[in-house]
Amino acid sequence: MMYASIIFAMIFVFVLSAVGTAIVDIIFRFLGKRGYMGNLFPNVRGGIPRAVGIVPFILLSLYFLPGYNSLVLIIGVFALIDDILGRKKSPFGIEWGQLSRGIGIIMVMLYGFSLGLGVSAIFIALLVQPLNISDMQPGSACIVTLIMCVVTMFLMVLFGSPDVAELPAFYTPLLLFMVCIGYSPLDFSGKIMLGEVGNHSFAIALGVSFYLIGGLWSLIVMFIATTALIAFVRRNNLKVFFRQKLRLLDPTFGDYFMDVLTGGGLGDMFRKLIFNDKQYEVTNPLLISLGFRRLLYNPYAPHPKTYIPSKSKLRLGE
Repeated sequence: MMYASIIFAMIFVFVLSAVGTAIVDIIFRFLGKRGYMGNLFPNVRGGIPRAVGIVPFILLSLYFLPGYNSLVLIIGVFALIDDILGRKKSPFGIEWGQLSRGIGIIMVMLYGFSLGLGVSAIFIALLVQPLNISDMQPGSACIVTLIMCVVTMFLMVLFGSPDVAELPAFYTPLLLFMVCIGYSPLDFSGKIMLGEVGNHSFAIALGVSFYLIGGLWSLIVMFIATTALIAFVRRNNLKVFFRQKLRLLDPTFGDYFMDVLTGGGLGDMFRKLIFNDKQYEVTNPLLISLGFRRLLYNPYAPHPKTYIPSKSKLRLGE
């Protein structure tokens, strides 16, 4: 009886996600083409609604496990502010969006500690970074989320994860899977964007699901696996980014992994604070393979035309 109820609930959530996404897309397009949406309707391919991930955010806030849904609610509110304010500079020297995201991550950590998650709350909150990086090409954040939900459900069944709030543990990743698959068709086609509110909500929901497999260590292992999967999914785009923007012409998979883990505006802000205008070169082959060139790459330091610490040469056609 309980499993039948879960099946009907998942169908209901899927329909809400699919229909809600379509409705929000129509509304955002209507208002955006008339100039009322600001940062939520960027001029990409003639205008694409941003932050349509507000639909998954609302559904996860309502139907996620009691207590844990508040973590999604917290990050989603601050992420929506990030989407709305965008890249506007604050008096603190960073963008308002970055500031809002940072506050949201800290709030998730603090509330997670109050729920008794301990150190796990930190890793759940930090999963926002990889998912945010993954959401830089159509469908990438969704495919990562769907894959990791399936893996999580398999591991929960394999290891016999305990029930939570009188529900089977797999309810959590299954809910996220159904919400994501209902939202994703328009995202895969490049017609809408999750926005920070969407990918941040997915990140926290995934983090909680990883924690429910078996606690802190399962969360850490799945955190690393998710980051590696995102690096693999985005490897071609990252190769172009490294060559054109970072002048790093021979990137390794470790560089891709480190970019997903520490890249973006917040990561570069910390590099500026730590390194100032210095650039530390990495020549050790092991450290290069592990991605330390990207970890230590300071975009605020003066660089030569090309930056290849390993002194390797590109072959014709690469």
